[in-house]
Amino acid sequence: MSNNDYPDIRYLFEPRSVAVIGASRDPAKIGYKVVENIVVGGYKGRIYPINPGGGDIMGLPACKSVDSVDGEVDVACVVIPSHKVFSAVEGCARKRVKHVMVITSGFSEVGNGAEEKKIAAFARQSGMRIMGPNMFGLYSSSSSLNATFGPRDVRAGGVAIITQSGALGLAMIGKTSVENIGLSAICSVGNKSDLDEADLLEYLVPHDDTKVILMYIEGVRQGEKFIRALKKATRIKPVVVVKSGRSKRGAAAAASHTGSLAGADNVFDAIMRQCGALRAETVKEAFDWCSFMSNNALPDGQETVIITNGGGIGVMATDASEKYGVPLYDNMVTLKEIFSPVTPEFGSMKNPVDITGQAQSDHYDAALDAALNCEDIHAVVALYCETAVFDAEKLPAMVKNNYERFRNARKPILFSLFGGENTERCVTELSREQVPVYGDVYESVSPLGAMYAYRRHLAHYVEAVDTVALDVNAINAIIAGARNEERYFLLTNEAQEIMKIAHIPIPRTLIARSLNEAVNSSREIEYPVVMKVVSKDIIHKSDAGGVALDLENEKEVIDAYEAIMRSCKAHVPGAHIEGVEITEMVSAGTELIAGAKIDPSFGPIVMVGLGGIYVEVMKDVAFRAYPLNRSEVLSMIEQIRSYPLLLGVRGEKTKDISSLVDIILRLGSIVEQCRGISDIEINPVMVYDQGMGSKAVDVRILLSKDQ
Repeated sequence: MSNNDYPDIRYLFEPRSVAVIGASRDPAKIGYKVVENIVVGGYKGRIYPINPGGGDIMGLPACKSVDSVDGEVDVACVVIPSHKVFSAVEGCARKRVKHVMVITSGFSEVGNGAEEKKIAAFARQSGMRIMGPNMFGLYSSSSSLNATFGPRDVRAGGVAIITQSGALGLAMIGKTSVENIGLSAICSVGNKSDLDEADLLEYLVPHDDTKVILMYIEGVRQGEKFIRALKKATRIKPVVVVKSGRSKRGAAAAASHTGSLAGADNVFDAIMRQCGALRAETVKEAFDWCSFMSNNALPDGQETVIITNGGGIGVMATDASEKYGVPLYDNMVTLKEIFSPVTPEFGSMKNPVDITGQAQSDHYDAALDAALNCEDIHAVVALYCETAVFDAEKLPAMVKNNYERFRNARKPILFSLFGGENTERCVTELSREQVPVYGDVYESVSPLGAMYAYRRHLAHYVEAVDTVALDVNAINAIIAGARNEERYFLLTNEAQEIMKIAHIPIPRTLIARSLNEAVNSSREIEYPVVMKVVSKDIIHKSDAGGVALDLENEKEVIDAYEAIMRSCKAHVPGAHIEGVEITEMVSAGTELIAGAKIDPSFGPIVMVGLGGIYVEVMKDVAFRAYPLNRSEVLSMIEQIRSYPLLLGVRGEKTKDISSLVDIILRLGSIVEQCRGISDIEINPVMVYDQGMGSKAVDVRILLSKDQ
């Protein structure tokens, strides 16, 4: 059954009728709370409480089963014990219910995954969609539907929330009210047995009332689907993400550097950056961003001016601007021209513009008016430190009036007010009216930084991806040969053959199976050469003493061969050694690492970073999801701290970055098209001067154990 055969997701958020299976007369039961919230919330559609005992619930006649409902049911909320849920879902299928929200817990979150899969599979076969289980329900402002067991009163507005945590989601409903944030929708996905974040985005992205989407995520299952949906979403409206699991304990180790460096969080972080989602550190920060961006339009540019009555707080705002990526306007000619008439002689017309501690409300009005009327200034951060000379009774009006003027002109303005009880009261009162006013300088700059990050994403977004044609059959034949020998990694010659198939440049190499062949191969390739052990039992060759570099004559080749055999047999007793690999000693270049792997959550990803023996120590790497385009690969390369090495240092020439981009795209294409490969790592990739290309010096390829 294709997705086109399933009911429109719109019916989940805008149902014409809702049934509550497990509706109760006991106010302490969830089945009562859900019905109560639906009724009290003002839902105008048909409501069907379902209870085997019949009777009335909240003044509504209760049906004994969903089958006995007289009319269609768009959404069914299931709040009965877990062992009865499947039977209820069968009833929903007979009734042709479109969407079933299984609020009930007791499934995969407690080890009962089999029952959860059974329910989801049956529902999809029957043409229904399941949301949950283990969720709190859904609120939708479009239909005034509060089908949750959370707080009764929800403030309507422009922020939609998707949360994987039910408990946190319920708390968010209350917290948004306290933070004066209006919701267009809030829903929990629970265990995501069927519907997930990507499915819900289908409704929320084109939804006119939704201005910003906030997602709390604990884990991603169908990562490739999620990436496609997220990229589509961020082209239209901002998406803010909070994800738990930043610690190193969340990273899974693997047999390659690429795997061990691809910890769960840094891959997630990189992909959010790639998709244009804004990742917040905390729920509070996420709320601040959502509130600000849902009520303020994107500016025409990013040039920002700080206006303050205190030098110290202005310096703090400058630091915050650098931290959050807020560019400060620094054209001194213009700054002096527009601010000199409104700044005391002992003030400062540099940015931050200091109108001094003697400033009163009319001085703020004049300075802000100057900024508002300057086309080169696109946003303002206004700072206020409580002073004895300020006409404090005018502070709320000054802030509110200037906010409205800037908002109407599509120029963002944020305020930080710092002081005593009266100032704090002003912050609280203005926040209730959704004026962007904060008690801390960093809190006032942070939302503007998020807005600018989203603006930059829109400006630089390129939809196209660059694909690479491959002889997939030839690569799969090599993989099959290794599997026939029950190996989950490729030997050196096999890995190099795949590089040749993918047109990735490698050093000239021959395999020698005896000392005699090693000498002859070295002579044929021409000195100097490199020698490496070839053994299916030895993956990390250097650790076993299986590598010798810069061999310049026959004697050194003989000595190296004997030393490698001795060392490898000592380090890995019983290892089957097939011989040695003789490779040309490549000329020096900039050593990087490049790789690709199948991430358990997101599918194909690529990586690049500082290479060589210190890669695990420095961990100077960046990741992206594949497929992608050349500009995204270049952005990934520019992200690493070692990027200046590619631009040339101390008189060196710029390196051939384009050839490195080619290699990364080809690696991503291999793992995407040949899913038998789990990891590819090239360390080092030797990058030469512009026009001289790059070479894959040492290649390691691991195979997936799940065919």
